[in-house]
Amino acid sequence: MEKSSKLFTSESVTEGHPDKMADQISDAVLDAIIAKDPRGRVACETLLTNGVCVVAGEVTTSTYVDIPKIVRSVIKDIGYTNAEYGFQWETSGVMVAIKEQSSDIALGVDSYTQTAGGKIVQEDLAGLGAGDQGLMFGYASTETAELMPLPITLAHRLCQRLAEVRKKGIIKGLRPDGKSQVTIEYEDDEPSRVHTVLIAAQHNPELDLETLRAKITQHVIRPVLFDQALLTREQGSKKRNWQTETKKRWKDVKVYVNTTGRFVIGGPEGDTGLTGRKIIVDTYGGMARHGGGALSGKDPTKVDRSGCYAARWVAKHVVGAGLAQRCEVQIAYAIGVPEPLSVRVDTFETGTLPDQDIADAVKKVFDLRPGMIIQHLNLRRPWYRKAAAYGHFGRPDLKLPWEQLTKLKELKAAAQG
Repeated sequence: MEKSSKLFTSESVTEGHPDKMADQISDAVLDAIIAKDPRGRVACETLLTNGVCVVAGEVTTSTYVDIPKIVRSVIKDIGYTNAEYGFQWETSGVMVAIKEQSSDIALGVDSYTQTAGGKIVQEDLAGLGAGDQGLMFGYASTETAELMPLPITLAHRLCQRLAEVRKKGIIKGLRPDGKSQVTIEYEDDEPSRVHTVLIAAQHNPELDLETLRAKITQHVIRPVLFDQALLTREQGSKKRNWQTETKKRWKDVKVYVNTTGRFVIGGPEGDTGLTGRKIIVDTYGGMARHGGGALSGKDPTKVDRSGCYAARWVAKHVVGAGLAQRCEVQIAYAIGVPEPLSVRVDTFETGTLPDQDIADAVKKVFDLRPGMIIQHLNLRRPWYRKAAAYGHFGRPDLKLPWEQLTKLKELKAAAQG
């Protein structure tokens, strides 16, 4: 039978991209609040434009954080330390417009045990209502060691490496903004080879394009594409895998660097940045469906965040348990209601059991009420900013709790009936 061939593309952006800067600032504010007040309610939005950062949203907390100081610290860490880059951490203006969360929302979400006098004794996490209605998707596949789609994994690692060579001075003259895009050729739904790599790297005006292209190919593209850690054990044992095929056909790989010929003006000087505008970069690079809700700037009572993490946790378990090669999980919620309205599993005909049987097993093993997700995944900790760039999923460098396969035995047992 003739093999089925197709192309699939995903993109990522560096931490210096204006939208990603906004995500990191929003999550840095969340981290600062949740470190002092774990039950703080945060919905923080950031806008960045030429010389100005605006932080707005709804925050209810018992603590105080210095938001302008946090903003400037993030901008400095990212690398906007020179006015020639068009944005500078010390001189850019910071505006703050924060109000309290609506009491109507709190009425449906909060769940506390109180004394007769009204004093709060403890929080009832089991009764915690969802912070909003909505639908969340999680996804996992056997394409990479971290059970993520290959295109988005490579795109993230290219951007991470681009930032690394900038910060370490391996390629001199780079600036913080940048993007990557990777196209993978698939045969019979399995990665066959890298088809196209696109890099956009902000740079100083004196850098020659051909020199930059050669250096990025040498120090960024090739080291990432041929990193053996990307291969699963199964792929590594095969005589032919996507890495060997890519090496063999390297001359056929299309490599593009700075396709306009010049990328000097970048960051907030070149484009306005907004929190939540890179939701496909944050998740699965378009390989799975998306419910539309952004992740950054939201405390874990918001199911846009906790539900999305839980859906990935479940999908990764389904694949990790050997119940499917690919799995997408959908969870739906109603505001103020703890129990999910629905839980759906789709294994794209790769499952060892019918999808409904796997979904039934999932519901036996995973408590997907928002409060219990918060408890099981320990989500009231200040670790959100570090996931705000280069993806919230996969990320073996961060050891994130929703990536840990802690319930494999239970899921396998439940699936066996």
